[in-house]
Amino acid sequence: MASFDVSGKLIEKYDIQQIKETFKKREFVVECPKEINGNVYHDYLKFQLTQDRCSLIDNMNEGDVIKVHFNLRGSKWNKQDGTIGYITNLEAWRLEAQAAPQPAAPSAAAAPKTDANIVTPPAGGDDSDLPF
Repeated sequence: MASFDVSGKLIEKYDIQQIKETFKKREFVVECPKEINGNVYHDYLKFQLTQDRCSLIDNMNEGDVIKVHFNLRGSKWNKQDGTIGYITNLEAWRLEAQAAPQPAAPSAAAAPKTDANIVTPPAGGDDSDLPF
């Protein structure tokens, strides 16, 4: 099975749910920005941690930028009405804290004007070398 990873901002983390005596899970949501044709859109992906991995998110806070390593999991079951149901899970197995993106350094054009930024023409007033 292939493994995937995605980075984004932790939007929400839920409490551990004890589903059965032998099975527990914990879900969390990550906001992942993507750019399409110059426009930024946001995907909100809900992942789940299971069993002993439920504690992987304990030290992370909402708003943190994280990297999630996960597998796609799917299952099929017979519903009570006799039809077949399917479910797909994003099963997280590793979480990494990431550094928040830093704002870009200001460009020279945005730098405040100081004496060091001002170029003065040489004294003498000889404008004969000007092209106009």
